[in-house]
Amino acid sequence: MMTGATAGPVDTARSPGAVLKTLDVRATTIDGGFWGERQTVNRQKALPHGLRMLETAGNLDNLRIAAGRTTGRFRGRVFMDSDVYKWLEAAAWEMLRAPSDELRSHYTVAEPGRRWTDLTHGHELYCAGHLIQAAIAYRRAIGDDLLLAIAKRYVDNIHAVFGPGRRVTADGHAEIEMALVELYRETGERRHLDLAAFFLDQRGRDRIGPNRYDSPAAYQDRVPVRDATTVEGHAVRALYLATGVADACLETGDDALLKTLTTQWEDMVERKLYLTGGVGARHLAEAFGQPYELPNDLAYSETCGAIASVMWSWRMLLATGEARYADLIERTLFNAILAGVSLDGERYFYVNPLASDGEPEHLHRGGCRRKPWHLVACCPPNVMRLLASLAHYVATRDATGLQIHQYAAARIVASGIALRMDTKYPWAGDVRLHVEAATTGPAWTLALRVPDWCTSADVRINGRSIAGPAAPGEYVRLERAWARGDVVELSLSMEPRLVEAHPRIESTRGCVAIERGPLVYCLEQADHPGAPIADLAIDTDARLESAWAPDLLGGVAVVHASGWEVDASAWRHRLYRPRGTAPRAARRPVALTAIPYCTWANREAGAMRVWIPRVEERS
Repeated sequence: MMTGATAGPVDTARSPGAVLKTLDVRATTIDGGFWGERQTVNRQKALPHGLRMLETAGNLDNLRIAAGRTTGRFRGRVFMDSDVYKWLEAAAWEMLRAPSDELRSHYTVAEPGRRWTDLTHGHELYCAGHLIQAAIAYRRAIGDDLLLAIAKRYVDNIHAVFGPGRRVTADGHAEIEMALVELYRETGERRHLDLAAFFLDQRGRDRIGPNRYDSPAAYQDRVPVRDATTVEGHAVRALYLATGVADACLETGDDALLKTLTTQWEDMVERKLYLTGGVGARHLAEAFGQPYELPNDLAYSETCGAIASVMWSWRMLLATGEARYADLIERTLFNAILAGVSLDGERYFYVNPLASDGEPEHLHRGGCRRKPWHLVACCPPNVMRLLASLAHYVATRDATGLQIHQYAAARIVASGIALRMDTKYPWAGDVRLHVEAATTGPAWTLALRVPDWCTSADVRINGRSIAGPAAPGEYVRLERAWARGDVVELSLSMEPRLVEAHPRIESTRGCVAIERGPLVYCLEQADHPGAPIADLAIDTDARLESAWAPDLLGGVAVVHASGWEVDASAWRHRLYRPRGTAPRAARRPVALTAIPYCTWANREAGAMRVWIPRVEERS
């Protein structure tokens, strides 16, 4: 009943393997609320800042040298071009939201004779993938074909070099695969989908070559894609590869491959995922660890890894319609990704630990201060392009109607149906959807996701409560002949709660974390000036209370709890002592204030922790 013309970053309007179809690129507009404020900062502060940094770091000069417009030597890492392409993609989606006149390499410069000679580490196809995605974004967002024409010429060269009867290998960093599938969707040229499948099939066949970690798993070359049951190695590479595989499944309808991919996703979620949605436990190789290897202070949890997780889960949602993928997208967006960028949009984390001692970044430990830019600056423009295109992830359609996956102040228009969504989410759990326009005709279904964290939900249509379950982690499906003026009210419980971790996660034993709605909370030193964060514990029997703090961190909901401060001096210079022999005075009651994890490190430098030791009442 509803059709889209052209979509955002992913277009499944004609994908045979897609259960859900993406909406037209202009169908959803976020125009206020939490995400609207973040998008405004992204547009007004982050993108101009990013452009200045690309100039300062040499990314733009590298391209000018390659084009013959100036002379000089290549600066930076081999993948510098990709940061420009991601920024360009972000700018394209921002120009779609609000047109602006202001927003309207290595192998060529440094080693012109060595093109395609180091695919393991050289990132050539990786950079090509980001160029393709930026080009498609410009065409879909503002109808500009210039960059796409350039990208297509580049892709013609790739076709001439790689494929059956030509070079048989793949890039050490996956990315080209998902880009080629999207180029197939944009152009209808089957050869791009076939080349993506070719690159996917090279994995696990010892065709990528040795890498600096002496581990095929590090670059996803240990087992073929169809045989893989776990996520392993470099986290971003692994999830970019999985995203490319999911894209291929959407276009081919390969159920066996989708089943394999589902097993990999479950391995990540059930054994290798941080509470924040972050991925990648190890600094060495920026990699996934073993099952349940999830250290807090030593977490890698790269911002790009979280973004890759959203990209993968989005494709899995489109392929299956299962709410669990939207649940993970929400968790990751609000926590692992937003923590990666400062509230003013001009400073960024590369690594996102779940505990910090308040000291600067050092070997195998993330710091407590974001940086304006990084030597390897993949994360900042990646955040920019995701936030700029966020409306793409709000809703989808199928033959029965519309599905709402993420809640934001937004307007959704599709085939004569217009919905106005009002909400203060994530600070409040009330979501109101107003039907502003509806074509007369048969009934259609509006599906609303009840988040998996929600203990109770109430749904009303025109003030009357509906019968039937609103189960956590599922969609409430409302079927009727909708009319202009209809109002749907979804109320989600937002009481703060304590969370425990799997007993095999060593770093969280004896600890709990605080959540409220989709947000993970943390303790930060700035809110506890009289006691070191490392000495605090929480009373798990006491009630958690939330309160709105309008003057804190731009306005946030904080959670208050009762706890204890352990007086380390009472241990009299001893590291160990028999249980129960610590004097009663070794701890004193203290009030704890938790803030959203995504807002930490926006004040003075200081310690932070997500997982808090819990108190046993007997001393």
